[in-house]
Order: sequence, then structure tokens, then C-alpha cells
Amino acid sequence: MGAPEDDSSKLVQSMSLKDGLPADAPILKPRSDGRSYRRIVLPNALQVLLISDPDTDKAAGSMDVHVGSFSDPEELPGLAHFLEHMLFFSSEKYPDEDSFFKFLVEHGGQSNAYTAPEHTNFHFEVSADHLVEALDRFAQFFICPLFAADATSREIKAVDSENSKNLTTDVWRMNQLARHLTSKDHPFYKFGTGSLETLEVIPKKKGIDTRAELLKFYEARYSSNLMCLAVYGRESLDELQKLAEEKLSAVKNSKKDIVRFPGQPCSAEHLQILVKAVPVREGHTLMLMWPVTPELQNYREAPSHYIGHLIGHEADGSLFALLKQLGWANSLSAGEMESNLDSAFFIVDIELTDVGQEHMEEVVGFTFQYLSVLRKEGVAEWIFKELQAVCDMKFHFQDKMTPVHYVSSLANYMQLYPPEDWLAASMLPRNFNSEVLSEAIQQLTPERVRIFWHSKKFQDIATDEEPWYGTRFTSKKIDESLIKEKFSEVKDILASIRDLNMLSSFHTSGY
Repeated sequence: MGAPEDDSSKLVQSMSLKDGLPADAPILKPRSDGRSYRRIVLPNALQVLLISDPDTDKAAGSMDVHVGSFSDPEELPGLAHFLEHMLFFSSEKYPDEDSFFKFLVEHGGQSNAYTAPEHTNFHFEVSADHLVEALDRFAQFFICPLFAADATSREIKAVDSENSKNLTTDVWRMNQLARHLTSKDHPFYKFGTGSLETLEVIPKKKGIDTRAELLKFYEARYSSNLMCLAVYGRESLDELQKLAEEKLSAVKNSKKDIVRFPGQPCSAEHLQILVKAVPVREGHTLMLMWPVTPELQNYREAPSHYIGHLIGHEADGSLFALLKQLGWANSLSAGEMESNLDSAFFIVDIELTDVGQEHMEEVVGFTFQYLSVLRKEGVAEWIFKELQAVCDMKFHFQDKMTPVHYVSSLANYMQLYPPEDWLAASMLPRNFNSEVLSEAIQQLTPERVRIFWHSKKFQDIATDEEPWYGTRFTSKKIDESLIKEKFSEVKDILASIRDLNMLSSFHTSGY
């Protein structure tokens, strides 16, 4: 894949060490970015992005491994997350418990890690003068982790504590409810966090040694060719390259293949459903969710960005402006979520007012009607170009992130995008393709929707319970005749409100 066609963009030449020869993989970077970048590939196939910033007072590093909770064994939910805890604990070279964390704290730093469905990310930040020792300590987790037996029970409890903290958080609760109402044959259905119950209590009853399974999982899944490292420091690129080669070349390459999870999480029974759920917090939320083709597969055409730009717009002529003027919504956002290599969801998230709670069906009807107009009128190149201009400005003149957050994001982007787009990722829509955009809009139909409606008003009718978080809910199929009826009702409402006939004026008059 070639470089983006933008003569004014700064391109940074990368170098590949895989075969000892320079590689033509320029990295697009923001015009306002004065930092220097270089890509190298170590002899063990570990890809590294070097970032030199002479003005920084913090150095940072992040390792992203292409293995996550989707790979958990069926009998051990949360094993990948548990592995994250155990690996980031001690190593043969530095066996003292939490010695890495203590070193960072002593030198103005921090560390953290997280486990996602298809990758696990480890990252740290330290005073710029102490990058060499910090990176050496960090590297040892991937060269010779101890997985100390006496730490097993303690780290399982740490995982359980993390899960307990999430039990009263609606984002986690509703996310798992959405997973619960998908196909059991797809890993999206899994409980990825893990708990004392899944990692100790149940395994013991079944005669499963969790630590032994952890070691098997590590040997089967972790390999340098599935890892990407981003290193940020004040040293020159040549110095950072030498440092990376010295510290990371010993990571074992067992030549593992990336595990893919094809297919969609939702079968027919999980589509065209209405789920009423009871949240912890007060308020009313309406979420419309559709399984879609991941934008990652067409990121330069940016279909989800395009649709989200239209649905999420708040100016006159927008869906939100209509709902707000009717007094039914406080906020509206739209975009792709839960995106993985082979599956994703497009979501319209609406915070309803108390009055809007009583008009939920009309709110859904307006949303369907708006999507119907988008399908009927087709895509518009001028809208894409406007989105393109906005995104271009945001990318090229973005504020600096903190080094630790920057490298964490970049290490993940390295797994997903070609080297020239490691910094830009999916932030820059570049190719207007009416077919790709139209196909994306065609997926957002009433027949494929999943509606999640959250309100404490459902306490008396929510008779089912999600098993991991205990969220109470009720679910039913949406009657197609009801959809048609609401379509008719909202058309009548629009016809009676001349100044708010926004769904068509949005395209014809601009915004």
C-alpha cells in the first residue's frame, strides 16, 4: 500500500532490520509534529516504532501482544487477563515482587496494562533520564517472566478485585449484557474479565490447575512475531534503535499465527430485539446497535466515520436538533464500537429526557426514518470531503498526548494498520467510495437492529438476570407491524412541524 497522496504531509522514512535492508514504508505524521520516527523490525520479527523527542521530560514504552480475551479457554474465562497480571509482576532477572513498579515510582513514572478481546497492551512511563534501565526491566517480562507460583492466588484476587469494582459501573454491566445476548458460538459472548469464581473456585472443583493452564496458554499464544513495541525517549533515533536491539532481541519467536475469529456475534434470534434493562444510575438511555463490517477493513473509505458524522451532527437539520427541540433527548452520539478484525457494531446512543422516556418508540421511529432518507438519497461526495477536511485539521494540528498514552495507542495501531498509517490509523478519511459507504448504510436497517433501553422504571418488569454482573432485564422480538406503524406516526409528526422537517433539509441545504 502506497503513501497517502498529500504533498504537504511530512513523511518519515522507516528502516527494516528483518533482512538488513531499507524498506520503503514511509510513516505519515502530523505537519505540526516535530518529533522523529523510525520503524525497525528486529531479527526475532518484533516490530518496533522509535519516537525521538529531545524536549520530553518523560520516556515511555508499550508492548502490544496480538492475543486477548477472545482466546480464553472455555473452562477458564479471564485467563488472558490473568496472564496480563502475572506477566507484569516479576522476571528471572528482576525477581522481586513489583520491583518494576517501585523503580518507576522512584523515578517519576507509572505503569499499567489492559486486556482487550484480540490484544493485550502493557505500557510504562518514567523520567526521561531513566529509560535505559526501565526498558531493560520492561523487556524481561517478555523474555523470562517468572509466573511465580506463590503469586497465583494473590493475582487471582487482584483480578477479582478489579471485577468487583466494575460490578456497579453501568458501562461494564450493559456491555456484558449486550455480549450475553449474542451467539454462544462466538467469542464475543465470553466474560473476559475473569473473577475468583472463574479462575479459582470453579477450576478447583473441576480439578483444573489454573497456573498450569496459564503456562500452557503463554507457550501457545505469546511470541515475538505477534508483538509490537513503541518506544518514546529524548535520545536520537540511532540511540533508541541500539537500545531496542539490545533489550528486545532476546524475546522468543515461536512463529505463532494470528488467531482470527470469523463470523458475526449475532444470529437471527439476536437481531430485531428490544431489551429493557435496569441500570445502577438514574436516567434513561436508548442504544440502537447494528452488527456491521468493521471499518478497519475499509478504513481509508471511513464508512462508520461518514455515517457517524451525519447521525451525530448537532446543528440545525440534524436528528439530534429535532429530538432536542421536541424535548426528548439531552445528547446523541453515533459511531462504531466493539470493533475487532472480523466483527463490529455501529451504535446510536441517545440520552433521553424524562419526557423522551415516554416517547421512546417515536425516537426510534425518527432514527429509522432518518436512516431511510440516507439510504434513499444516497451518499454525497461533498459531505465526505467536509468530513475529510475536519479530520485532516484534527490530525495535523492535534495536541500532544502524554508519552505513556501515546505509545499505548501506537503499539495497538501497529497491529492493525500498515506502517505508513501507524500514526494516522483511521483518523484520516481518504478515498471517497460510494459503493463502500452505501453498503455500510444498507446494514443499518430495522430488521437488523438491537435496541437496548436502560431505565430504573423497568425494575418491576425485568425478570431475567445477566449471570456475571446481575443486571436485570427483559428481552423480546420487535413486531415488524409496530415498526411500520411508528414509521407512519413520525411521518405525520414531521409533516405537522414545518420548521423541523429536518431529515430532508439536512442533505439539500447543508448544515
